[in-house]
Amino acid sequence: MKCTQLSGGCVYCETLPAKVEGSGRLYLWFPSGHSLTKVLHYLRKADLNYELKEEGQCLAIQLEETQTASCVNTLAGILTSNELKNTQALFMEHANAPQLRDCARTTSLSRLTRLNQSSWLLDLLANERVTCQFQPIVSTEDTSVVFGQEALLRGIALDGSYIAPGQIFSLATEAGILVQLDLIARRTAIRESMRHQIKEHIFINFAPTSVYDPTSCLRSTMQAIDEAGISHEQIIFEVVESNQPQDIEHLKGILSVYREAGFRVALDDFGAGGSNLNLLHQLRPDFIKLDLSLIRDVHADPYKAFVTEKILELASHLNIQTIAEGIATPAELDWVRQRGATFVQGYLISQPTTFPLKTPPQITTTELALG
Repeated sequence: MKCTQLSGGCVYCETLPAKVEGSGRLYLWFPSGHSLTKVLHYLRKADLNYELKEEGQCLAIQLEETQTASCVNTLAGILTSNELKNTQALFMEHANAPQLRDCARTTSLSRLTRLNQSSWLLDLLANERVTCQFQPIVSTEDTSVVFGQEALLRGIALDGSYIAPGQIFSLATEAGILVQLDLIARRTAIRESMRHQIKEHIFINFAPTSVYDPTSCLRSTMQAIDEAGISHEQIIFEVVESNQPQDIEHLKGILSVYREAGFRVALDDFGAGGSNLNLLHQLRPDFIKLDLSLIRDVHADPYKAFVTEKILELASHLNIQTIAEGIATPAELDWVRQRGATFVQGYLISQPTTFPLKTPPQITTTELALG
């Protein structure tokens, strides 16, 4: 995917796809005749108008406004997941015929159906019903000293309640709008950081798979930071682990753009998922965040303790600062404190809050012993 540049970024990253609604034509290209046969059987039974084009290679279904959502949802039920992934789809409003410029909007039927089921998410993003909560990252030696605030995306439901980020990002990935969501999340973090006048470091997450071209895709993020009057030295970008294999060269290109602009980089969730020691020498991050799966009950698990201690020793030797995530008990804090973790983050210190916590409680060695 090559991004078309705008003055502040690129067209693809900046534009949310249209919802599958209203009247129009749904064009489908199937991987096999068997898939086509199943859909034709449904169309005849539902008495929907259709036309075979391109010598039977393309099926065009005429849909009225009241039929569109039902048809797309039904297709998701009669075709297998593999058929949905391998069937190409294009929805044209008002029965317009596809033009060459529409080819870029062609997607898998699987994503089109997920997009149809994601109308609430598209509305959420289009109306900017998103905000951030902040969780402090504090000194291990003195937990009352805040080093930084991590900006954590939250959706805002119509009743004003928060929508968990896991639900939002999972659906956005399936619907193929992670690129747009990730950009909105970065901008929201910058906007809320400026609104709260955060003076500490600001940790902002980004998913490498959401950035196609580092220069054009990240331009609007950097422009938003500059317009907010936030210094580049204040920003630390966190590489968020994904389920897809990392394209290391692509990721290096992204981090190079960030570093050339004066930002620093953290490797998130180290020790979980696909994270591995190779990433240390390949990416050479300024920080690593030890995943909570390593930290949880580390004091009581000798095997986990050995692995975590060696990671801390290695990071110290390489001058990489460490952040122990998910600190929930005094015993966990005491363990990482004795082994030289630079910073800590977790519910023992503070849960994420709408207003950034400026002075967390100081948890002393005496209190740890009592805890």
